Order: sequence, then structure tokens, then C-alpha cells
Amino acid sequence: MKYASLNNVDVDGKRVLVRVDFNVPLDASGVVADDWRIMSALPTINYLINNEAVVILCSHLGRPKGTRVDHLSLRTVLPILNKSLENISISFSNNCFGSDVKDMVDSMQSKSVLLLENTRFWKEETDNDPYMSREMSLLADVFVNDAFGVAHRRHATTVGIAEYIPSVAGLLMDNEMKYLEDTLLYPSRPFVCILGGAKIGDKIDVIDRLMDISDLMLIGGGMANTFLKAKGMDVGESLVENDVLDKAYNYMKSINNNIVLPLDVIITDSFDVNGNTSVCDIEDGVKDSHMMIVDIGPKTCELYSKYILDASLVLWNGPVGAFEIPQFAEGTNYLAKSLAQSMATTVVGGGDTAAAVRSSGYDSYINHISTGGGAALEVLKGNILPALQVLGTL
Repeated sequence: MKYASLNNVDVDGKRVLVRVDFNVPLDASGVVADDWRIMSALPTINYLINNEAVVILCSHLGRPKGTRVDHLSLRTVLPILNKSLENISISFSNNCFGSDVKDMVDSMQSKSVLLLENTRFWKEETDNDPYMSREMSLLADVFVNDAFGVAHRRHATTVGIAEYIPSVAGLLMDNEMKYLEDTLLYPSRPFVCILGGAKIGDKIDVIDRLMDISDLMLIGGGMANTFLKAKGMDVGESLVENDVLDKAYNYMKSINNNIVLPLDVIITDSFDVNGNTSVCDIEDGVKDSHMMIVDIGPKTCELYSKYILDASLVLWNGPVGAFEIPQFAEGTNYLAKSLAQSMATTVVGGGDTAAAVRSSGYDSYINHISTGGGAALEVLKGNILPALQVLGTL
């Protein structure tokens, strides 16, 4: 899809409203625990500052459900912005629209920044209420959407504002689409996909598309259990989607079948750090009905790593094990290391996959890690994101 981008519009001296994604995790004391999404927005913010714009930032944080929740105020991110944008005047407004916000914007100088309050403090945001969209549009001359993480949502600040003022994609949004869409349209070969996560049902459209365009699909995570059971293997108490067993079986019988299943897995009798674990060869099956699959095994790690190292393009969506528990993260960490060592273009989907790769310590070696889980899935399915549909076109 050809949409207008930041480099297609003159922002010199203009008031620019930017939808960013500052939906960051907070620790128990309410302090930002991970500033990755804020850092990801800096290229667009710095571009606007360097081009003499008046910069107005808006975002959501958490799910306050249309009411003010003190610990979800975007004031929380101000210390990080102040540290990241040295010598830049940064103000904060307790509102997102209204005469007080308009007065603040009118008093701003070029190369200054105003951060608005959490957009989801107003129910009009998630309702995509035209009133909120119109009122916020009055603050600016140009709207820039750089919030890929919510680009699949039809909210006032993701699609509504674009109905009223010239609207373009930010640098982060552009980069996300370059890797997630353009790479899939023109994949280099061999093209290897790694698909994990808990469920096949959530990714049927993704599997359908990737089966047609990839050379190999390496399966792990909970979805591997369903494939293995569909193949007739014993999987014990492992998570299985019984309602899609036929679908999984049909995938494996398809003429386009390029699915690679685990050779061995890690099984445990307890889904916690105290569980008794062992390696189980798939040919033997999980004989103990009280055991469950929680990770791929060492033979599978080696096999999948070989495919990754031989690839020209690797796309990874979904952890291959229960990485939140260190004992069950070895498979995911092993594959992350393989991506880091690979000469291929490496693309990692957002959400849990991004968290898993970043926790492995190999994230800096990956070509692209998406900031959006749900949005990335929509792109992989081949769907056009609502936030892009409303932007100006070229």
C-alpha cells in the first residue's frame, strides 16, 4: 500500500501532532520498567525537532477504560523523555484537547515538545468518537501516526484524527512496514519461518499465507503440540487445541506442506521452576500422562539452527517454549542466538516474540524487532492496517 510518509510533507514551523506508542510496562512502584517503545519513537521525534516543528505527542498507557487512573498518567514517561531529548523544552498537559491545551500549543516555539495525557482516560478514544478526533485535530497542522503497536485499532487517535488534517506515517511506522510487508512481498531465498506461541487457531491466516510463500516453516511452542497430536503422537497433558486437529492434519497433508516439526522436546511434571524435567524423543511420545511439553529439545535446536544459518530471510513469530520460566527458555534462546549468527535478514514479530528475543540478549543482532504484536499479525495475514488506510496517499 502506497501511503504518505513523513518525508513527503513540509513540517518546518508547523504544529505536528504525533501518535506514538508509549504503552510501556511499569514496575511495582509505577516507574517505567522498559523504555524500548519510547526509544523506538525517538527517530521521528528528533526528525521533527531538527526540522523546526512544534511537536505534540499523544499516546495511551495501559487500560484505564475511560477514566483517570493516577498510576497510568503519561507523566510517568517524562523523566525518560527529558533525558533522551537533552536541551529540548518539554511540557505536559493534563488533557488531550480543549482550550487549555490549545493555549499551550499556541505558546510553543519551534523545536519544543508537548506531551498530552493518556488518551484512554477518555472513553471517546476507544469509541473512535468524532468529537475527540476533531478537537485534537485543531491542535495541529499535520498528523503523524508512528504508533505501529496500535495501528490495527480503530481509535480516535489512530484513525479518527486523520479524517480532519493532512496525515502521514512516521519513521517507525515506515520501518515496520518495510520489514513486515515489503520483505514478504519480495522474499529472498531460502525463506525460513519460525512459528510458535500457544495456539494454531490464532494464526491460521498467517499459516495459510506463509505456507504459500516460505520455503520452510519451523514449528514450536504450544502450536507444535497440536501438530504432533494430529500426527498421532502422545503429548501427555500438553496444551492442545483439539478443535483444530483436523486443520493441523490437513496442513501436513497439503501439497504445499513445508512444515518441520520438533524431533525432541522438553517435558515437565509442573509448569514452574520446581518441575522435574527431561528430554523426550518425539518418536517415543510423552508416555507419562502427567507430563507436558514446555520447550523444544536439543536435537530440534540443532536442526532448526541449521535451517536458520542456511537461510537468506528468517521471519519469527511466537516463542518456541515457555520462555517466561528460565528452565523452559533454552530453545527460544538457542534460536535467538542462531538468528544473531545468521547472515540472513532477520525479522521478529512483536508481543511475546519481541520480549523473548530481547530477554535472550541477542536483540541487538536482529535486523528488525517489531513493536507491535497484534498489528504485526495482521500484516502477516495480508490485511491492511486501519491506521494506514486513512493516511494520505502518493
